[in-house]
Amino acid sequence: MPFARAIDADIHYEDSGGNGPVVLLGHEFFMDRTMFAPQVAALCPEFRIVAWDARGHGHTRDKGLPFTYWTAARDALTVLDHLGIERAVVGGTSQGGFSAMRAALLAPERVSALILIATEAHGATTQELATSRRFLDRWNEPAARRALADHLAHWLIGDDPWHRTVWIQRWLAQDPHATEVAAGCLLGRDSILQRLPEITCPALVIHPTRAGLLRAHAAEMARGLANSQYLEIEGARQAVNMTHPAEVNAAIREFLRDDVVLRAS
Repeated sequence: MPFARAIDADIHYEDSGGNGPVVLLGHEFFMDRTMFAPQVAALCPEFRIVAWDARGHGHTRDKGLPFTYWTAARDALTVLDHLGIERAVVGGTSQGGFSAMRAALLAPERVSALILIATEAHGATTQELATSRRFLDRWNEPAARRALADHLAHWLIGDDPWHRTVWIQRWLAQDPHATEVAAGCLLGRDSILQRLPEITCPALVIHPTRAGLLRAHAAEMARGLANSQYLEIEGARQAVNMTHPAEVNAAIREFLRDDVVLRAS
């Protein structure tokens, strides 16, 4: 099982291999690198897909200490360092997008383009903080966890029965402490709206219209990025790359094949 060694964590990743341009992808909160299986299947071997597990998720090993998405951005760069990759397209879904944009701010010379799916540049809203806190308090009650997992599956995935079953089983097996620490990162994130003009690389923004994040936030993020393309996928929820792979893969493939992106990679 491959790991990249950070200062205080072992970051697990999966690498499709190949000689194509590298695309580094970070996953949604509560999920893991395997959510990008549809992208690996569709985009390889033309592109080399590397998907990694964030702290508190998947097979990444950390000490359960508080962290931020700036830490996660450094983790993403650590994976590139470990693989000897100087420059890559970096992206992800929701919290994976939070990390990707921060990686572009920390090391713009390492990020040739961004793929931002169901994500935003805002900090947590008052409503998000209150709703999430209630959810997490009940998640720590074993008797309530199954019903909450069903609710979470509907919110993230929608009505897809196969994906719902797979992810509910995984969520029920997760360490509640790791979830709590990762949630602290999610809910304590800072806004980077004012820094978006610093990011000048090409960016693909994909917004599922039934996602938990606000359409206005996604559109504002796209406007703030100097060189972005914006696409909405009607009727999709947060995990749009899993439930609507044809539309997402087509958009990513077209974006990655663009001459500007290819020259930058």
